[in-house]
Amino acid sequence: MIVLATLNARYAHASLGLRSLYANLGELQALASIQEFVIGAKTEVIAEKLLASEPRIVGLGVYIWNVDETARLVALLKTISPQTIIVLGGPEVSHETDEQEICRRADYVITGWGDVTFARLCRDILAGKRILTKVHVGEQPPLAELAMPYRYYDDEDIRHRVLYVEASRGCPFKCEFCLSALDKTAWAFPLDAFLDEIAMLYARGARQFKFVDRTFNLNVKNSLRILSFFLEKLAQAPQDPVFVHFEVVPDHLPDALKAAIAKFPPATLQFEIGLQTLNPQIQGHISRRTDLALAEANIRWLKQHSHAHLHVDLIAGLPGETLESFGEGFDRLISWQPDEIQLGVLKRLRGTPIIRHTEAFGMRYNPAPPYNVLATSAVDFSSMQRLSRFSRYWDLLANSGRFATTLPLVLGAAPFHNFMALSDWLYASTGVTHRLELERLFRLLHAWLTEPSTQARPGAVADEARILDSLHSDYEASGARGRLHFVTEKSQITSVQEPIRRTPNPVRQLRHAYR
Repeated sequence: MIVLATLNARYAHASLGLRSLYANLGELQALASIQEFVIGAKTEVIAEKLLASEPRIVGLGVYIWNVDETARLVALLKTISPQTIIVLGGPEVSHETDEQEICRRADYVITGWGDVTFARLCRDILAGKRILTKVHVGEQPPLAELAMPYRYYDDEDIRHRVLYVEASRGCPFKCEFCLSALDKTAWAFPLDAFLDEIAMLYARGARQFKFVDRTFNLNVKNSLRILSFFLEKLAQAPQDPVFVHFEVVPDHLPDALKAAIAKFPPATLQFEIGLQTLNPQIQGHISRRTDLALAEANIRWLKQHSHAHLHVDLIAGLPGETLESFGEGFDRLISWQPDEIQLGVLKRLRGTPIIRHTEAFGMRYNPAPPYNVLATSAVDFSSMQRLSRFSRYWDLLANSGRFATTLPLVLGAAPFHNFMALSDWLYASTGVTHRLELERLFRLLHAWLTEPSTQARPGAVADEARILDSLHSDYEASGARGRLHFVTEKSQITSVQEPIRRTPNPVRQLRHAYR
């Protein structure tokens, strides 16, 4: 018996990796099963469920978000059932394996691609062969030789979870903070076969697809065929929308792609756009190649001529980036009007080339997952902590879409400066960045905007009536029913906007789409 398992970050995340391994087990499929758990679950409970079928082999997918909990699980499994063979795979154990306790405790580790190598290792184990090597370098076969995993999403997955799909693997770019920098190029799955699988998922009821391709718009011909597939489904059943997520490079948007993108209705298409930095010097440090002028033109075009939800990434703490230059980039990006700005702090993923800058730029990383940078020669620890809190509050107040009317009053003429001031004040006032209820956020924003000391902020709005109207409008739009003590005439809020229909579209994106 073989059990394939992992700890997902959330229940809604169905593991594509486990299903890819299962799809390629061949005759061993009859002996195998998939079990998925969620981080935060009790280790003893997971172990009990894994061992209930007395498996000979347990294969575990290890990622940056679950490595600590998986390490505890491996230790427990080897204590309770030392005869059970533990095989590890995944990006977190594909590099620096000798330095990791979890790898020392496991029986075998597969680095890199596991589709073929895991099946071969299982056959050898079950056949009783003597295996001398602990660490196995994953074989990378042509993608046409791999069985696709999509039929192994079950009905529960289709009804309640995000379905991850991949039309290609790898990436031709060399961004040093990313594991894809180790790839030589990108490889595409046979497109006809891939679309047949997606059509099968659609026929079974799937309506939410998240493409994990690192550069979806790299091969424009393939991109157009995939977009056309979804446009055809939308045309056939406009009352039954889909939601599709792609990662795209922002400086490669030819007219043919623009024409296809412009046909998608609101709340059906999301682009994750990895700018990471708007500082050309920092781009050079991390081997990032982006034509910023073209990226700006394309993002502005998408905002003005399409309904695509634009989710743009920035990374704080890159080698040589100062707090001031990061803020300048943030303000510039704000003017392009993306729907969301995802602010992350640099993480030193195992195996990435970013490590070459450690000494030159004084990079100091957290020794524990997620290995976030704690300080650099340009940004001290305290400032990095402020940026981390800024990121969390930005997600709550801006990316959530709940404060669309009030947010411009906060940002004023100097968005980064003003939001950082709000972020510092919020932390000083609450001491937390999580567990902030919606009503409390409204009260805090009201206090901040009406505090006399905040009126000196660049572009600050001193008109309290406008502040109250904005907060009231956002509160109604949120669908909340309650009482805001600082609103007088409209203090009892019972009316709400037309409720958002239950669709496959994420609610957060819908908020942005219809504001």
